[in-house]
Amino acid sequence: MRYGINVLLWTDTISEETLPLLDRIKEIGYDAVEMPCFTPDVEIFAKWGARLSDLRLDRTACTVVGADANPISADPACRAKAVETLRAVLDCCQAAGVETLIGPYHSGLGVFSGVPATDDEWKWGVETMRTIAEYAETCGVRLAMECVNRFECYLLTTMEEGARFCDDVGHPACKLMYDTFHANIEEKNITQALQTASRHLIHVHISENDRSTPGAGGVNWTETFDALKEIGYEGLMTVEAFGLSLPKLAEATKIWRKMYESEWQLATDACAFMKENVAKRWG
Repeated sequence: MRYGINVLLWTDTISEETLPLLDRIKEIGYDAVEMPCFTPDVEIFAKWGARLSDLRLDRTACTVVGADANPISADPACRAKAVETLRAVLDCCQAAGVETLIGPYHSGLGVFSGVPATDDEWKWGVETMRTIAEYAETCGVRLAMECVNRFECYLLTTMEEGARFCDDVGHPACKLMYDTFHANIEEKNITQALQTASRHLIHVHISENDRSTPGAGGVNWTETFDALKEIGYEGLMTVEAFGLSLPKLAEATKIWRKMYESEWQLATDACAFMKENVAKRWG
């Protein structure tokens, strides 16, 4: 098993100034780093990739799209913008040596129509992601679709929907991820959800129900780790936690109070938490 952490806990911008984060992440005992890519910049991602290689840290990336680049928009120009936007992100991923691009970029984050997803929206999403998957393959990157809760999107909210979407895309580079925060809201049965996802599952976010320190909240971690062992999961487990250090992100994630001692304490405790639970089950 490998263990990663998303640097959104500290920063939403990949820059030379934030490079020192990587040394301490390595010291804590992580194997991988997840980088946000909201403003594509191939040059800085290449620099991060070089430093990550020096530290022997694996890497993944995350991104989102909004209303102007919505893959399920009825406007063909908007769908074309989604392809253009995600190709630019994948260029950064290739420059940094990223193995997997995760996120809910199957549709516009926070974009709602007021009704459930239509058959046309599903079709447009599948067609757009197939195009993106084809490009991702040329970049050596896999896509991991993130199903998020009903308050953030309406296309993919459960593992059943996510697995069916990947089936319909039908491309080997289009896969699925599982996020314990979103699943805690949307899934009726954790074990069943992970069994459903298993044929496409390549990435797992370890995220507490209040987005703070994993293991210190209400997620059913016993069933989660038991189910991951049962399906034979051997990929990355990546911590995704948020706090108050980034005002824009705190606003987006609706975090209004501090629920941990410090970001570094959270990172340290989360790494130990994952390793302890894996050791109990995987040996």
